[in-house]
Amino acid sequence: MTVKPAKFCKESRAIKAAMVLPPDTNHYGTMFGGKVMSYIDDIAAIAATRHARTSVVTASTDSVDFLHPIRNGQSVCLEAFVTWTKRTSVEVFVKVVSEDMLTGERAVCATSFVTFVAIDVNGEKQMVPAVIPETELEKFLFEGAPERALKRLEKREGSKALAARFGAMSLWQIEQADA
Repeated sequence: MTVKPAKFCKESRAIKAAMVLPPDTNHYGTMFGGKVMSYIDDIAAIAATRHARTSVVTASTDSVDFLHPIRNGQSVCLEAFVTWTKRTSVEVFVKVVSEDMLTGERAVCATSFVTFVAIDVNGEKQMVPAVIPETELEKFLFEGAPERALKRLEKREGSKALAARFGAMSLWQIEQADA
């Protein structure tokens, strides 16, 4: 695998904005959480691909913390950039902000870290460039990344153990087998 030259965080920055319309909302008039998560994965993938300049696949989403509702008629803006890399993986931070288009009031509605693995056309892992943080925020996120990566690995092991315990059978089949 070829080592690629390092890139600045700002080179991966990606922004997505949309109006929130009735089909995007639940019966409370707030944006579906799944729609927000889809937007997060989409913009994070753009940032990761922009950094790696190869295809990427989602490996994990640390969490999506919904901090404020996004209402019908507001705009939603997502900003993403690469915060850290390690060999073939890319960590991306995403911030979701709503804006009342009539008053200009804005609120941070969600934050998330999404990790991708860079691959080639054959699905083989590819080396990614290191990332160079410049701003105070970029440095803050970069410095916390190794700890987040360790927590992801621990969580993944727990997920594997849970999957092994339940297997591929449907839950009702497991309950019948245990009876």
